[in-house]
Amino acid sequence: MGEINVSSHNLGRLLTDSTGTPADSYQAAFAELAESHRGRPAAEIVVLLRRAADEALLGFTAADLAEQAEAIRTGQRYALRIRVT
Repeated sequence: MGEINVSSHNLGRLLTDSTGTPADSYQAAFAELAESHRGRPAAEIVVLLRRAADEALLGFTAADLAEQAEAIRTGQRYALRIRVT
């Protein structure tokens, strides 16, 4: 399970809005990768996760992204603890 600190002003960069409107959020990118990249090499997934995190201006560490990529690769659930500051 990962953890990230996000300013309340930047929470939208992480989450899709409550109306379900597609947004360029990290959550949307993660969900898309989870569906399309299950079983693919984790190293390939990390590159895509890093791009999504950078576009959302989120500071995930390399270890965070590797953990998320492994969850996607294996099809396991991934829980991210978010601390809003």
